[in-house]
Amino acid sequence: MSSLPSWIKKRISLGEGEETQNLLQSLSLHTVCESAHCPNRGECFRRKVATFLIMGNICTRRCRFCAVEKGTTQPLDPEEPKRVGEASRILGLKHVVVTSVTRDDLPDGGASHFAATIREIHRVLPSSTVEVLTPDFQGREESWQIVIQANPEVFNHNVETVPHLYPTVRPLASYERSLALLKRVKEIAPSIITKSGLMVGLGEKKEEVVEVLEDLREVGCDVVTIGQYLRPSPRHLEVKEYISPQVFAWYEDVARSLGFRGVASGPFVRSSYLAEKFVS
Repeated sequence: MSSLPSWIKKRISLGEGEETQNLLQSLSLHTVCESAHCPNRGECFRRKVATFLIMGNICTRRCRFCAVEKGTTQPLDPEEPKRVGEASRILGLKHVVVTSVTRDDLPDGGASHFAATIREIHRVLPSSTVEVLTPDFQGREESWQIVIQANPEVFNHNVETVPHLYPTVRPLASYERSLALLKRVKEIAPSIITKSGLMVGLGEKKEEVVEVLEDLREVGCDVVTIGQYLRPSPRHLEVKEYISPQVFAWYEDVARSLGFRGVASGPFVRSSYLAEKFVS
C-alpha cells in the first residue's frame, strides 16, 4: 500500500532524545527502539525511557515483519547485564523493559542471560519493576523456569499475529507453543503479570483477532497490546490494510469485555510502549 492515511502519520523531530541515545551508545547497549525502527523511539527517548535489546542485535530467526538484523550471532557479553542495570539507574527508570533477539544457537536460548539482567536491575533499583519480553525458547520449559525464578514482575511474550498467518509472518515460530509458554508462566508463578501482543494489518480478519484474544484469556494472559504493522523496508512483508482508529477502539472494547486487566490498542501501540502503566 503506497499512501498513508492521516492517522498513521507521526511527526518525528530530529535530535529528539539525544541525551538518552548518547548514554546508550556510551554503554554499548542496543535497544529494540532503534533496531526495530519503532515509530515511538523519539518520544520515548525524550522521556528517558528505552527498551533494552540484550544478547546482541543479530537474530537467528527470519520473521518477515521484523527489522532486526538476521545472520551470524556473537558470543554473549557477560558484562551486559551490569551495563543495562547502570543505564536503568542513570535514566531513573521505575519500570525497566528488557527484550532480546532470538538466540536459538544457545543451549538455553539465552534464559540465563535474561535472569542475570533481571537480578542486576533489581539489585541496583530495588524499588523498580522489571518486564521481560522473551522469545519462545523453542518450547523448552527449563528455560522459562530460569527466567521466572529471577522474579520479573511482568513476563511478556508476543503471539504477533493470527494462526493462519504464521507460515508467512513467523515461519520458525508456533502459535500453540507461544500460548503454551504464557499458560505455563501463569501456572508456575500466578503473581507474575503475563502479557502478549499482536500486529494487525497483515491480512487477518477481525474475527481471527477476536479468536486470538479469546485464546490469550483462556491461558490466563493479563495484558494485551494491539498495534498497526508498519513495513520496515521493501524487503519485508507489505501492509495489507491500515486499520482505522475506530476498529482499534473496537478491539479494545472486545478485549476488556473478555477480562484483560490491561489493554492498549491503537495504530502506534507497541509491546513496550507506556508499559509502566500496566504494573499496579
